[in-house]
Amino acid sequence: MIEQLTPGRRPAFVVNVEVHLHRDGRWLLIKRSENEAHAAGLLSGVGGKVDLPAGPAIPDVLEQTARREVAEEINVDLSGVPLTYVESSLFTADDGDLVVNVVFAAPLPADAEPFPASPDEVAAIVHLTFDEADADPDLPPWLRRSLRLATEAIR
Repeated sequence: MIEQLTPGRRPAFVVNVEVHLHRDGRWLLIKRSENEAHAAGLLSGVGGKVDLPAGPAIPDVLEQTARREVAEEINVDLSGVPLTYVESSLFTADDGDLVVNVVFAAPLPADAEPFPASPDEVAAIVHLTFDEADADPDLPPWLRRSLRLATEAIR
């Protein structure tokens, strides 16, 4: 039962975008900061919430959010880099918010040197093959599924 409603009595959701970046057969994943409200300390793709619009409708809001979050969290510019849709899902965050999560895959630019630009959100960056990530017993099941789908999507 959906309990979060808009003033118009429609279901209310947070919209989140996540990006799985790949280069040379490896996926760039972040270890989420222990300060994060949801999935603290766990591995994740890079991403975050869609911001409220400051004006009229925003075209390509999911893609813009993906590029903004990657720049903010790991200092990588994805301007002009194609984003491949992987999947979407609905979950309840640790704080009780309903979240629509949209996942993209994208190549990590060859000249990019990512680092945790937002330490409050990103504790570390790791580069793993899918098989290495899949073998990790601590890998969250939702990340295992989306990495599998992302691996298939870029083939």
